[in-house]
Amino acid sequence: MTSGSRKSRRVTSSHWGAFEVDVEDGRIVATRPFSEDPDPSKIPDILPAAVHHKTRVARPSIRRGWFEKRRSGERGSDAFVEVPWDEALDIAAEEIGRIIGSHGNEAIFGGSYGWGSAGRFHHAQSQVHRFLNCIGGYVASVGSYSTGCAQSIMPHVFGVDFLKLLYEHQDSWQTIHDYTETLVMFGGVNPKNSQVSMGGVTQHETAVWFERFSRKGLRCVNVGPQRTDAPDGCEWLPVPPASDTALMLALAFVLETEGLTDHAFLARYTTGFDRFRAYLMGESDGTPKDPDWAASLCGVERDVIRELARRMASTRTLITVAWSLQRGEHGEQPYWMSAVLAAMIGQIGLPGGGVGYGYGAIGGVGKSLRGLRGMTFPQLENPIKTNIPVARIGDMLRNPGQVYDFNGQRNPFPDIRLIYWAGGNPFHHHQDLNALHEAWQLPETIIVNEPWWTATAKRADIVFPATTPYEREDISRSNLDDFLFHMPQLIPPVGDARDDYDIFTGLATRLGAGKSFTEHRSAAEWISLLYTEYRDHAADAGVDVPELDELKMKNWVRLPIKYDGPNRTFFARFREDPSAFPLETPSGRIEIFSETINGFGYDDCPGHPVWLPPSEWPGAATAKAPLHLVSPQPGDKLHSQLECALADAEGARPVTLVIHPEDAGPRGIKTGDIIRVFNARGACRAHARVSNDIRAGVVSLPTGAWLGDPSDNIDPHGNPNVLTKDVGTSRLGQGCSAHTTLVDVDKSLN
Repeated sequence: MTSGSRKSRRVTSSHWGAFEVDVEDGRIVATRPFSEDPDPSKIPDILPAAVHHKTRVARPSIRRGWFEKRRSGERGSDAFVEVPWDEALDIAAEEIGRIIGSHGNEAIFGGSYGWGSAGRFHHAQSQVHRFLNCIGGYVASVGSYSTGCAQSIMPHVFGVDFLKLLYEHQDSWQTIHDYTETLVMFGGVNPKNSQVSMGGVTQHETAVWFERFSRKGLRCVNVGPQRTDAPDGCEWLPVPPASDTALMLALAFVLETEGLTDHAFLARYTTGFDRFRAYLMGESDGTPKDPDWAASLCGVERDVIRELARRMASTRTLITVAWSLQRGEHGEQPYWMSAVLAAMIGQIGLPGGGVGYGYGAIGGVGKSLRGLRGMTFPQLENPIKTNIPVARIGDMLRNPGQVYDFNGQRNPFPDIRLIYWAGGNPFHHHQDLNALHEAWQLPETIIVNEPWWTATAKRADIVFPATTPYEREDISRSNLDDFLFHMPQLIPPVGDARDDYDIFTGLATRLGAGKSFTEHRSAAEWISLLYTEYRDHAADAGVDVPELDELKMKNWVRLPIKYDGPNRTFFARFREDPSAFPLETPSGRIEIFSETINGFGYDDCPGHPVWLPPSEWPGAATAKAPLHLVSPQPGDKLHSQLECALADAEGARPVTLVIHPEDAGPRGIKTGDIIRVFNARGACRAHARVSNDIRAGVVSLPTGAWLGDPSDNIDPHGNPNVLTKDVGTSRLGQGCSAHTTLVDVDKSLN
């Protein structure tokens, strides 16, 4: 098939990888795996049905109650009125101007989550933020739901931004293969999660590397509540959620009491071990953190703890920590304690040793590449300096003016009157969605750019139909990938959909900021400019990147940026000479005790890592809520994307919940049953799957099902975030606490 005919086949890229797309008569009819991908994701299989789904937003739509009387309290249950583009843009621009005139730009919240497209120009987050900056600014969010807690704690410990640590300071899979003898994975390493990555991942290699690890005889230990959080062949320590810090402390206790601690390393490269040791040994609180103490919390026998600690000290050991561990109350503690444990072993800075974060969380972690700058649509400077932690949106809406703590600062929540959201679905990824629904009624106006009628779009006042990545031209690149793609426009826009750039150009022009937003450039001209800048940066780095016309002709190229030099090991230069290459911490060393954090005076995150039981976990189970719910990422999609088509399959919804036989049996639950999952915050339906692959007392329900209508007294599709708790991880991190959730399940559907 050739491009330009009624039938065509081209390669495009996405957050879940590259794939071939068959187009016929202006419709996507099929997808095929990309030839260079050794383990392609199956997510693209659903693309043809999703792109042309009946839930696409066909035309600009305004909620009737807001359109007629500016009523805000009916979001989610009101009907919509379709209007022409010019009228919708006029109304939206007038309302944005009114809010700015009456309340100032600090009354506008600009929401986005960056996962709308792997394309670098049509990046919804950049588009909406640039638009809002051009008209005077907005209240922004900082951090992410995935790693917000880690982004707060890691700079205090290692003196490096967490995402920079992720991109630049972790061992490659090849290094792990060549040097590591013991791989201890707190939270596992799940190939399912590594299907996706920021900016896209072309070659899915996580499962392939674990097959190589197995053939070599690398001992891999999966520490977590689900066997399936690591590939087959890994040992499994089935610990309860939130108990990882207790196990790490017990491992540290064994190291210290059996003379296995590397005190020379601690003396040269760390600070504060003496303060931490007093806690570890029980001198400061009367409770030694020995294996007997930990066994009652994590369920791992003391002899197993001792054997593992001895092996970790006597072999080249890499400790890895999943992102899921910091998505719960006190999520800072396992991240901090893992660094302390690795320091006590003394292997930080050695190839294949020390500690790493996020292996398997996204694809690309474990690749060793030379990063190239560029291909970023400039967002411009935000004149408004007010921001909030991203997971505290509900608190912000409910409590304008209330002072809150965050990472050493105290600030009041802003009084938000208008929300503009593009490129995300907060009614997927936020916690306690019933409470968020109530808070969502409070702003005067909510505007959303969205391709589909998601739960967020249904709860907006003005909805602009946006194109998907397959209806526009773009370029895809990532610092975690060595492939570069021209993403051709594959099909015409569905319905009356427009690109975000066109929508914001129309609004900016009406608000007198059109020239500032566009700089007199079309989308094609911006793509050409950004690509030229990218080529120039690459040339400065000695990397040859084809001209844009050549890339369009080839569709994709593989760049010569794979790093083939000596092992780039986590803080190797620091280990070589900590005086010449100090860390950017106050001490210049790894901070086992942080005077800075200690000075904040937070009882929920003191000056060194500690065991702090969360408010909801198996140790706090009650008769009304006896089971701990974990809500992992789905395996069949990215977040909630493409869910509309996935849910069409007979029996596909509600989502499947995994439950242990010991918990299913007394409740009369069998595999395939429709069950109710509930607690005081809400309820949802689920299919049951009874399995020994999960620890007793724990149930697992993946995220991603679209939230039902507010009139439903039980979510029919299986969205776990009607159950999760909307509190910050601590006053330090203020991340999301999705995994701090107790529930019950039964066969009642009332």
